[in-house]
Formats: sequence, structure tokens, C-alpha cells
Amino acid sequence: METAARFRAAVEAHDFDAMEELFAEDIRFYSPVKFTPFEGRPMMLGLLKVLLRTFEDFRYVGHFTGEAETSAGGAETPSAVLPFRAGVHGKQVHGIDLLQFDESGRVREFTVMVRPLSAVHALSEAVFAGLVADGLVPPPAGD
Repeated sequence: METAARFRAAVEAHDFDAMEELFAEDIRFYSPVKFTPFEGRPMMLGLLKVLLRTFEDFRYVGHFTGEAETSAGGAETPSAVLPFRAGVHGKQVHGIDLLQFDESGRVREFTVMVRPLSAVHALSEAVFAGLVADGLVPPPAGD
């Protein structure tokens, strides 16, 4: 089974051990609400735990493969796009997960894009609260 299909199965099963095996140690996660990426396998796993707790009725609705240039530029790498649907605080979210693989087939870059803007805001607030609660990011100044 290819990495994207294994990733999809792991997400749908909430199997974080299986997900961990699929990520490069230095994975970069590009969020729709943060300019700089989250970096490293431990942060990626923590973020996915928060996301899967936050989303309501998360489901993948497709799978596309091809090649795409990474954020670092240069050559195109094997890539997969997994469209998804979910809810966040009653708002419907449409999105895609863009997975880009290294030479060993592990996910090296992971980019998420979501719409509409109201869902982006709801997701941002909920995920940030989860990251703070799990000790992955510091609370906002003054709290």
C-alpha cells in the first residue's frame, strides 16, 4: 500500500503509531493560519491529535497523485492530494491535505488548505486552544 493510502487509513483509524512511521523526522507542516511551518515529527503528531479531536465527522472524499514542487523549490517530488470534509463548531469545512514525499517514501512536507474563511477562523481558534491545552505552544501573552 502506498504512503498516501496508508496515511489515509491511519487517520481514519486514529492510529498515531502508524502515522508516526510515515513521517520523516524533519517533516514540515504548513498550516492555513500560520506563516511559518510547524517542524518535526513530535510536533506533527501532537498537531494531528489536536486536529482529529477538533474536527467533527472528518472524512476523506478523494485521492489524487502526481508530482509538485516543494516549498524549498527545485525539483518536483511525488505528491498526493487528499480532499476532505469535516465540521468545526457547526461550520462545514472543505479542505485538502497535500502530502509530499522524500526519497524513502516518507511524508516530508504536509500542507493543509481549507475553506471557507469562517471555517478557517473557527478551526484556527479551536486548534490553537488544543495546542495550548496539550502544552505544544505557549499560551497567549497575558493569560
